[in-house]
Amino acid sequence: MSAHPKRIGFLSFGHWHPAGPHTRSAADALTQSIELAVAAEELGIDGAYFRVHHFERQLAAPYPLLAAIGARTSRIEIGTGVIDMRYENPLYAAEEAAAADLISGGRLQLGISRGTPSPARNGYEAFGYVPAEGGTDADLARRHTAVFRAAIGGSGVARSDPRTTGRSDAVVGLQPLSPGLPDRIWWGSGTRASAVWAAGEGMNLMSSTLLTEDTGVPFDAAQAEQIAQYRAAWAEAGWDRQPRVSISRSVIPLVTDEDRTHFGVGDDGDQVGYVDHQTLARFGRSYTGEPDVIARQLAADAAVQAADTVLLTVPNQLGVEYNTRMLATIAEHVAPAIGWRPAGSAVSS
Repeated sequence: MSAHPKRIGFLSFGHWHPAGPHTRSAADALTQSIELAVAAEELGIDGAYFRVHHFERQLAAPYPLLAAIGARTSRIEIGTGVIDMRYENPLYAAEEAAAADLISGGRLQLGISRGTPSPARNGYEAFGYVPAEGGTDADLARRHTAVFRAAIGGSGVARSDPRTTGRSDAVVGLQPLSPGLPDRIWWGSGTRASAVWAAGEGMNLMSSTLLTEDTGVPFDAAQAEQIAQYRAAWAEAGWDRQPRVSISRSVIPLVTDEDRTHFGVGDDGDQVGYVDHQTLARFGRSYTGEPDVIARQLAADAAVQAADTVLLTVPNQLGVEYNTRMLATIAEHVAPAIGWRPAGSAVSS
């Protein structure tokens, strides 16, 4: 049995392509994302999460989508995995996040981070942001993150104007504010060091789909080690709440001929390769096969045991009906093996 009660959610990259089978435009990707979140909530799934990528045929503007899902649903968590903070105006993002969270009734779980490689070289510069002299793009992301988190927490961010307030010595903060949102920020981490940093900052941990340090051990063991170091650093920091930890997995049950046509016989191991042509990284395996087989395999995954939230990547271009059926199969035949129960059940996590 799992060491931590489990939540499961889906994670969509939001791809579209004009020649795709079901998701041929940005409008398709957005509206189908909303419909899949509604369907997932009806299945008892705990979360609907979305990747954010710029300069690609993928979801790029998260807040309108999150707000729309919040207005159409009542229970399911709504999140990102992750928002690249190098590209963000942190004060505008704070206003957008608070508004979307209020619309959803406080269900946002925002994954933020330095982000991933993009087709545009230093694309954040096109958005008007450059690292400080002598700094890195990672420093830029963390600086934006600090401003964003201060703003959603209610800190003053500008001097008051005496012509309108009668005071020149006060500071004013942004509105609206959404209570509880500061505790629902997650840092996307691909290393042990950044996970420890996130713990010290009081952010939840969203362990990456790849680790940019290969120690030669299997991906799940390396990820479990990262999570253990994060939890230890959290305890040492003395925060007064329990953190959340998520991982993501590609889980494809092969039940129908259509499943087997699309996904074949599966992938039996991790992959090791280079990111940015220079950083060696380890990618986790896919779990593809008969539902009872992958249920046993997932139950033996060390990082699945260590996390409290497992995000299931979905092939969104195959459409809402296909992905709903896939999630239903996972919910009935796979997820119970890792300690998950449907939201609202007597033994729900």
